[in-house]
Amino acid sequence: MPRNVLSEEQTHPAIRAKIESYQPEIMREVRDAIASHDVVVVGMAQNPFPRKTRKLLDEARIAYHYIEYGSYLSEWRKRLALKMWTGWSTFPMVFVKGTFVGGFEDTRALLASGELAKMLGR
Repeated sequence: MPRNVLSEEQTHPAIRAKIESYQPEIMREVRDAIASHDVVVVGMAQNPFPRKTRKLLDEARIAYHYIEYGSYLSEWRKRLALKMWTGWSTFPMVFVKGTFVGGFEDTRALLASGELAKMLGR
C-alpha cells in the first residue's frame, strides 16, 4: 500500500521549492546523524516517550545518538519538518541503520522479537 502523501503532480509548481527547502538545517542534521550512527532517536523535552525509548535501549545495551528539538511549546517548526519528511506524527522517531522504524512501541516490539538485534547484525 503506498504512503498517503501528495504526489509532485498534485502540488503546484510554485510551492514545490518551499516544501523541499523547509527547515533544511534540521533535515541535514538528522540525515547526518542517521549516516553516522547505527541507531538515532529524535525526541523532544517533556514528552515521556523519547525518555522511555532511551531507557529501553540503555537496558538492552544498544548505543544510540539522541537529538532533541524543543518541547511542546518550542521548536515546533523543526519537529514539523521531520513529521512532513517521515509521515510520522509523534515522537520519538527512531532510525536503525538508516531505516525509520517508528516510535517507542515499535522499538519495543522490535526488541522483543529480536528483529532489532538482527538489524544491527547481532
